[in-house]
Amino acid sequence: MSQDEQKSNAVADLKIGGKIKDLREKNFYTLQDLTAKTGLAKSFLSEIEADEIMPPVATLLNLAKALHVGMAYFFRDEAPAEQISITHPQDRVIIKRRPHHREGEVDYIYESLEARMPGKHMEPLLVEFVPMKTAEMVFNSHEGEEFLFLLKGKIEFRTNDKVETLSVGDALYFDSSQNHSFRSLTKSKAKALVVVWNKT
Repeated sequence: MSQDEQKSNAVADLKIGGKIKDLREKNFYTLQDLTAKTGLAKSFLSEIEADEIMPPVATLLNLAKALHVGMAYFFRDEAPAEQISITHPQDRVIIKRRPHHREGEVDYIYESLEARMPGKHMEPLLVEFVPMKTAEMVFNSHEGEEFLFLLKGKIEFRTNDKVETLSVGDALYFDSSQNHSFRSLTKSKAKALVVVWNKT
């Protein structure tokens, strides 16, 4: 079994949807309550809780805030929180598109680079952007700020009124409350280090 397959199995083992449901119930929230807090459709939340959809980073950040946890909570087993955390490559958890992509699901591949400090204010991620047509781009927004450093390939960054092209070595910092999306501009995946600061 390849390392990617092992990581994919690890995602299934984490049962992110089940963790969201458990937290919702511990907070005595109905699905309708969570819809009101996040702005996410009730049917979409049901699919996430059933592990039918792999949510993108913006959705997980939104849910984490509404459920009073850090996003790292969804990527860890019941291990104690750490004050100093080292994550080895084999410990990273990868979230990627399913073979048949569904609306609202991740349109890129991302790995959480730290999952032991649930109360942290920054979320470091290794992200791979896939080639796609402009019409296929999925726009997301979330409170906070985002930093990206492109390690491989060439990507397009879009907001509602701006289009930028980034090459290897380029860095991008932006207010993530505006609608934004990325895509690879080559035939292969682009890779970037992304740090998300989630405003609380």
